[in-house]
Amino acid sequence: MRSRAAAAPERAAASFLYIGRADGVEERLAQRALIPFEAIETGQVRGMAPWIVARSLGRMARSIGRVRVLIRDFKPTAIFVTGGYVSAPVIWAGAAEKIPSVIYLPDLEPGWAIRATARWATRVAVSFPEVERHFPRGKAVTTGYPVRAEFFQTDKARARAQLGLDPNARTAAIFGGSSGAHHINQAAIANLLELTRLAQVVHLTGRNDEAWANAEVARLPDDLRARVRVFGYLDDDLPHALAAADVVIARAGAATLGEFPALGLPAILVPGPYAGLHQERNANFLVERGAAIKVDDAALRADLLPTLEKLFAAPGTIAKMGAAMRALAQPNAAANIAELLEDISRMKARFAG
Repeated sequence: MRSRAAAAPERAAASFLYIGRADGVEERLAQRALIPFEAIETGQVRGMAPWIVARSLGRMARSIGRVRVLIRDFKPTAIFVTGGYVSAPVIWAGAAEKIPSVIYLPDLEPGWAIRATARWATRVAVSFPEVERHFPRGKAVTTGYPVRAEFFQTDKARARAQLGLDPNARTAAIFGGSSGAHHINQAAIANLLELTRLAQVVHLTGRNDEAWANAEVARLPDDLRARVRVFGYLDDDLPHALAAADVVIARAGAATLGEFPALGLPAILVPGPYAGLHQERNANFLVERGAAIKVDDAALRADLLPTLEKLFAAPGTIAKMGAAMRALAQPNAAANIAELLEDISRMKARFAG
């Protein structure tokens, strides 16, 4: 959903331009990091009505011209994109301007945007070796999934202290804050009384459900209400909210493949019934490696509590799942991607010379 152009082969001298959608989370994060941001138009294509597809393609076509102007002004030596529809005009414009590029694929299978643009990219960075098979030999490079350093630096005791939780009580994190995860929040609230009797709960609801969740928590007896922490949105404290938990209940988006392994956090995954079923593949990947349990979205309300009860009754199983999850962590992923960008930057320099 976002793209970034890196403008120098040496990290110490690097400068950046971030290209993304206006008024999206990427604009706020870029501004916070003091990275110049430029907005472009885009739109969804897959599964949309013909008139919406036509409108989206028109926006992308206009954006190609705008990105070419940005490239000529900024003069990057490499382009880095992370998929999504907004990345397509950037890759196409970069190819037209003969700028080497890296696409990062976080999921286990490429979506429409990456399938449509990979042939114009210099390399495709992937999270796991199993993903390389989707691309021609030599095109894909396994770098790992990059996550913030804080995910590797926090720990359970520190995280629980920061959140004011009992350091010794069983704790579950409910990760219902992403787009399309309202059903997870509904299932958690429907089981709230029993959940809080079973464990402490750290519930990331998303902004839309925050007030509703807090109102439901307020109805609990005092002793159980003290066992719940509700957050509408977390940024810097997200690693601590997840690290505090013994197990997390979440969708199976791409971040699941990076953040949960970094923490060694066992997961109950509820793939979203949308987005080309890529969440099913992400969940299956972790389940097959013993790091997660999968629950069907339609059965979540009924199965959530029994699944948690079964896990908490078997601490050995939780320990094995945590070890299996942590075995998938790749703490050098960000450095690997930076090195790959430096490599293709040098390719451009040699070509120009």
